[in-house]
Order: sequence, then structure tokens, then C-alpha cells
Amino acid sequence: MAVESTNEEIRELTLLEQIESDPDVNQSTLATQLGVAVGTVNWHIKRLIAKGAVKVSRAERKKLRYIITPEGLALRARLAVNYVENSFSVYRRTRQRVKDHLAKVRKSGFDRVRITGSGDVADICKLTCIEQGVAIVNDKSAPALVVDGYRIKLEGLE
Repeated sequence: MAVESTNEEIRELTLLEQIESDPDVNQSTLATQLGVAVGTVNWHIKRLIAKGAVKVSRAERKKLRYIITPEGLALRARLAVNYVENSFSVYRRTRQRVKDHLAKVRKSGFDRVRITGSGDVADICKLTCIEQGVAIVNDKSAPALVVDGYRIKLEGLE
């Protein structure tokens, strides 16, 4: 079973990747890339230092250089594997939910659905419908797969 990636793990993975690609990157730039406050980046970097994943050295008077340690490379690899496993797990669960909904749609005599919502989950719904031979339409009389974040509801079969 896949390990659930937390926001902290995803941030740490992103930080490790950014630091690996540019050891001279500053916390302000990292914060912008992550979409978080500088204090959040600082907190994560301190945690990575405490774990032995990152070392800090002074490049210039006020400039810091971050160095990923062998432990940091191993951590980055583990976090990346966890992230991929979690992503595939979400993908498989979403496809199964859509297949279950499509079975109900077919049992009710329909061969088409509407899909409301957008994003990756809606895209997975579309691909699953195509694979299952169910037409995707904009007709309001067709049952709807309503995508809300990771949730998918089936509406219109009353």
C-alpha cells in the first residue's frame, strides 16, 4: 500500500530538488517557488539540517550555500518514491470510483455522462469514460460525474 505524501514531505522534496539544482539559492526564492512564507522555508531547512540531509556553509559575508549530504540524497529519493506511489494510488482509486459510477450509469440505461469540475481528477474521469466507451456530453439531461477536489459524486440518476 502506498504511503500518503504530506504537504511537509512534498515541500521537503521540492526544497531538496531546488537546493540540489542551485546550492546558492536563497530562502526568499525558495519561498516563492513553493508558494509559502520565508519563515516556512526556514523551518523546513532547519529540519533538513537537523536530519543531516543538508549542510550550510557561508559562500560570502551574508550569502549561504546549501549542500545536500548523502543522507539528503537518500531522503530525496525516498520522498520521490513516496510521492509517485501516492500519485498512482490516487489515480487507481479515482479510476475505480469512476468505473463503479459508470456501471450504475449503464445499469440505469444511459451510455453518456456529463463531467463537471476540472483538474487532474476530472481528466482521469474523462480518460476512464473514453476507455469504458461512455460518451462525454454537455446535455443537462445526462447523469453527471461531479468532481470536487478528490471527490466524485454521481448525480442525475434519481
